[in-house]
Amino acid sequence: MNVRLLSYTPEPDRVVALSARLCYSKINISELAEKLTDDKVKELLDKLRRSGHLSPFEHANFTFGIEGISRVTSHQLVRHRIASYSQQSQRYVKMSNAEFVIPPSIMKNDSALELLSNINELAKSTYNKLIELGIPEEDARYVLPQGITTKIIVTMNARELLHFFNLRCCLRAQWEIRTMANLMLKEVRNVAPIIFEKAGPFCFSGPCPEEGPCPLKK
Repeated sequence: MNVRLLSYTPEPDRVVALSARLCYSKINISELAEKLTDDKVKELLDKLRRSGHLSPFEHANFTFGIEGISRVTSHQLVRHRIASYSQQSQRYVKMSNAEFVIPPSIMKNDSALELLSNINELAKSTYNKLIELGIPEEDARYVLPQGITTKIIVTMNARELLHFFNLRCCLRAQWEIRTMANLMLKEVRNVAPIIFEKAGPFCFSGPCPEEGPCPLKK
């Protein structure tokens, strides 16, 4: 899995703080920006989080390039609807040399690993034979397993990312998307340390709303 932050709103912490300050100020934007010290930025962002006034966070956008995740995980990812996605097409890109994600639970079990490896190889060889028979890629792909790797570019604003991290950094999230979410969080903390200072699962910054079992509660 490879997760990389491709681009982002310059000075995202300041942009969010400036957006919030503007709502309650009579002076013009350039004056506001001059008076906005680093200490004030942190104070404002902490206040926004505490008060639940999250709309200013929507002014900061982050674009990620993600490779080597399975279609299982990309299907979960695109359920987060307040985002933009561009995904590698299986209609126009041949999957002849496809690679597959192997879950850790299967990697640790030799018999299970052999079963999954065999079915993956069978699926790939069947796909290639269908292509040789003149079947178009868009139809041959029906034989491919969900564990096949994919590439996707994702853009989310800071507010949606905070929500995404609440859900997908949680120990109750599936291991692959949790790994991806934690890598994304590491990337954005490098460029927006105040916005994402307390980002993560619900239990990282407050009570957990989930009713289901949590490994931390055992």
